[in-house]
Amino acid sequence: MRRFRSVVFLLLCLPALVFAQQLPIPPVLGAKSWLLIEAASGQELAAQAADQRLEPASLTKLMTAYLSFAALRQGTIKLDQAVPVSQKAWKTGGSRMFIQIGTEVRIEDLLKGMIVQSGNDACVALAEAIAGDEENFAQLMNREAQRLGMKASSFRNASGLPDPQHYTTARDLALLAGALIRDFPEEYAKYYSLKEFRYNKITQPNRNRLLWLDPTVDGLKTGHTEGAGYCLVSSAKRGARRLLAVVLGTASDNQRAQESLKLLNYGFQFYDAVQLYARNEPVSSLKVWKGKENAVKLGFAHDLVLAVPKGFGPRLRTELVSQQPLLAPITRGQVLGTLKVSMDGKPYGEYPVSALEAVEPAGIVGRAFDGIRLWLN
Repeated sequence: MRRFRSVVFLLLCLPALVFAQQLPIPPVLGAKSWLLIEAASGQELAAQAADQRLEPASLTKLMTAYLSFAALRQGTIKLDQAVPVSQKAWKTGGSRMFIQIGTEVRIEDLLKGMIVQSGNDACVALAEAIAGDEENFAQLMNREAQRLGMKASSFRNASGLPDPQHYTTARDLALLAGALIRDFPEEYAKYYSLKEFRYNKITQPNRNRLLWLDPTVDGLKTGHTEGAGYCLVSSAKRGARRLLAVVLGTASDNQRAQESLKLLNYGFQFYDAVQLYARNEPVSSLKVWKGKENAVKLGFAHDLVLAVPKGFGPRLRTELVSQQPLLAPITRGQVLGTLKVSMDGKPYGEYPVSALEAVEPAGIVGRAFDGIRLWLN
């Protein structure tokens, strides 16, 4: 009888065991922390200590760039605007673009100096142009971090110079990098793939070695301090797919590049991109009560693309879980449900589904009639 029970247990577990054995095994890296995500869905493909708080070094400049691009869009600053170089900006240590006190520098040159040359002096000058001083700018950084969902980050300066209260995580950096690419695609394409920049008769190369090693890599940013080690947030687009890799705390410049490339290649080689729904394609429609319309269509504002182990696409299943009863008014973009994705009966992801259209309230008679129907139901 005991042998029979063991055989039955093995047969019941066999599908799960086969499923686990078929999944690709993520690489092990020589780093403190790392994370690989599918940019379109935010799916995690590989991770190690992704929520460990670490010193970000110059990866901080991703947030400084995000706020700079936002200020340009809002008209707070302009690309051709000349910014006076303060003594604080000029004296800032670490990597520099070598701006000179008593001169003026265009915002666009400061952006290139920050992104390509990793100039700490450029960061301070940008912070002062946008917020008056670096302390006020740090407050903007923390406010924006909270808005983006970076729950484990704290910023104290615009450049990433060491400070006990200046920290982040691989997961938060992936959120930030994804937001930068999504919210400012033109600026990202214009600046982050530049291989060098010349200012003040000094040409400096981009420290992101992957721009030379892999033509599909188009950003993002390196970082290094003694405490942080050598770090790199990188992104590559091959065909329609984009992956984001965060590698923190390697031992050398070469290692951070090689380990990042290892992560990116793993994601592209062992996973397929499966589009479940196109942008604004109805996933379903739901009954609406007390509205001018009796139903509302649900979908996604962006293509829902999932990374799936190669050959596993046909094994995906979806289930829509929605709020009930659904009452008008409903605004376009309002989250009304969750699309639960499973593979071979096991959870594979959950994604919020939003209204593709607005539904205004019905008149007094319509609302009263639906109220009676709801009460009877």
